[in-house]
Amino acid sequence: MATATFSLHPQLAQDTHFVTDLPLCRVLLMNESRYPWFILVPRRADLREIHELDVAERAQLWAESDQLSRALLALFQPDKLNMAALGNMVAQLHVHHIARFQTDAAWPAPVWGKFPALAYAPEVAAQRIRSMQEALRT
Repeated sequence: MATATFSLHPQLAQDTHFVTDLPLCRVLLMNESRYPWFILVPRRADLREIHELDVAERAQLWAESDQLSRALLALFQPDKLNMAALGNMVAQLHVHHIARFQTDAAWPAPVWGKFPALAYAPEVAAQRIRSMQEALRT
């Protein structure tokens, strides 16, 4: 029996920039420049919920979430980290990690739907990606 292969949901592909691949997850930068906003997507086909990962993969997801969270803290010193795996608009399992600040445009409300996305300038996105790649290596 053939195993389905991972592919990124078209909406995630449209709304993000590729950062790197960790052992389990693809790391993406949300193309919304108001917030340092990264997304982990487990590279497994047809996943919708965290409980669909096996025990080892769930542990790996949390390890990678911790790694990304620590990188966000080191790079941005946010007032709060928001994490969410909603999937209401995009069913493919993905976990948002958003550095929040009391001075950000949506504080204290959730970022979803507050404003139309404000895309990164290409050079700013490239710098943010390089910074996160380096932070994830250390």
